[in-house]
Amino acid sequence: MKTPSDNPSKDAQIAALSDEVAQLKHQLDWLKRQLFGRKSEKVLVDNPAQSSLFDEGESHALPADTKPVKAHTRSSQKQRRDSDVNDDGLRFDETVPQQVIDLPAPELQGTNADQYEVVDIKETRRLAQQPGSYVVLVYRRQVVRHKTTQTLKDTPAPTNVLEGCYCDVSLLAGLMVDKAVYHLPLHRQHQRMLDSGITLSRATLINWIQQGIELLRPIAKAQWQHILQSKILMMDEVPIKAGRTKGAGRKPGQMKQTYFWPMYGDSDEVAFTWSHSRGMLHAKAQLQDFTGTLLTDGYAAYTKTVEQLNQHERQIVHAACWVHMRRGFEKALDSEPHTAQQALDIIATLYRHEKHIRDKQSDLADIHTYRQQHSEPLVTDFFRWVYQQRQRTDLLPKSPFAKALHYTAERESQLKVFLSNPALPMDTNHLERALRVIPMGRKNYLFCWSELGAEQLGILQSLMVTCRLQGVNPYHYLVDVLQRVALHPAKDVLDLTPRVWKEKFADKKLTSDLDKMG
Repeated sequence: MKTPSDNPSKDAQIAALSDEVAQLKHQLDWLKRQLFGRKSEKVLVDNPAQSSLFDEGESHALPADTKPVKAHTRSSQKQRRDSDVNDDGLRFDETVPQQVIDLPAPELQGTNADQYEVVDIKETRRLAQQPGSYVVLVYRRQVVRHKTTQTLKDTPAPTNVLEGCYCDVSLLAGLMVDKAVYHLPLHRQHQRMLDSGITLSRATLINWIQQGIELLRPIAKAQWQHILQSKILMMDEVPIKAGRTKGAGRKPGQMKQTYFWPMYGDSDEVAFTWSHSRGMLHAKAQLQDFTGTLLTDGYAAYTKTVEQLNQHERQIVHAACWVHMRRGFEKALDSEPHTAQQALDIIATLYRHEKHIRDKQSDLADIHTYRQQHSEPLVTDFFRWVYQQRQRTDLLPKSPFAKALHYTAERESQLKVFLSNPALPMDTNHLERALRVIPMGRKNYLFCWSELGAEQLGILQSLMVTCRLQGVNPYHYLVDVLQRVALHPAKDVLDLTPRVWKEKFADKKLTSDLDKMG
């Protein structure tokens, strides 16, 4: 009778199948976490002062000096804020229109009305909404005739953003904001118009937005060029389906997978560049004129891009994101709960150091000193621990924990860059928050009908996301720049980016005729 050791090929097959089963179990656990688990990566710290809900061994008696309070005797101690306008707590600024509805007292209309007098007015405010608030502006232009020559002359119509178009700038800006900021697909906006009594085709809406975005193209380009002048640049990639294609292995009309490559500069500006693929050629083209520190995820294309550009006398320092590295150990918790948690605990300590730096609002010199004293020894111990763990003979090469160790060890020098650059954050979280508009919008409009549409969406989102980062109202910004771009000198187009616009034009912004009418 043969033992397992007498059949090496069978043993190898069993080991391979066991490894495959472990990988499949890991994928299943990961899928369950995505569907039912918490998405936040924030570390939850147990409060030792808080007792367990199911700990039956401890006494739950109240302390002697504590009196139980009945539910019906509790009173609300809600703190009033200066911006609360009434007892309802409704808060709004002066830009919100108000419509007053007078309610006469019934006592003043009866037979005994002369027995009452008004001594005070009480106000109750409620927030209301008008469905599909569309207005048709009628420009009544006088036609005059010269009494002597009998020639006729009419008053010219106001210039419009889109020449020969009956779309007012207020509607054009509204369509763009609803699409990019609130992720409302055009077919839903079109349906809302139909429900409001406006009859036009969806193709007309698409044409309007495309023409409007082309007016914004030079502004987005100027912003992209300014971002490349940053000393610290974050870069990532996010997939989006755009354009139909035909070919082997593809269904007729299947959407192609294309990519946005968002870039985040050190002046809180974002540029969503677009490419057909996830290959390094696009990254290389975008970074051709960049010099500074590039902070990215662990995608290998960035490493190759930086290596090639530095061979041509570029000076780019490549830094890696700690959050992306951390996710590998988080995925390994099921297979290696104790050792993976050790890595997560060390990373959590590093982030507590970063929180201390943010809370103290230290200058760059103090940040560098603090990181050298507190973070650098911890990072050194961490990578020593990674090396030791990789020497284990019981680790399967394809296990989640082994992959996390390999990923981390390959990027050791890139992950240490933040220790020598006090202005550099540990992660690309700023960029990841900014690019959320793409996956959020993707859940609503699913895909871009054409590759041109994807590129134009990137132009619009570059300006809309930057508006949010700069504290600029996207609607007010679009209403102004769509009118101003034709009047502004082309050499000063950078003035129309949200970062500069809020300083130069926010207090004297151009408005639509509808706004002028109140």
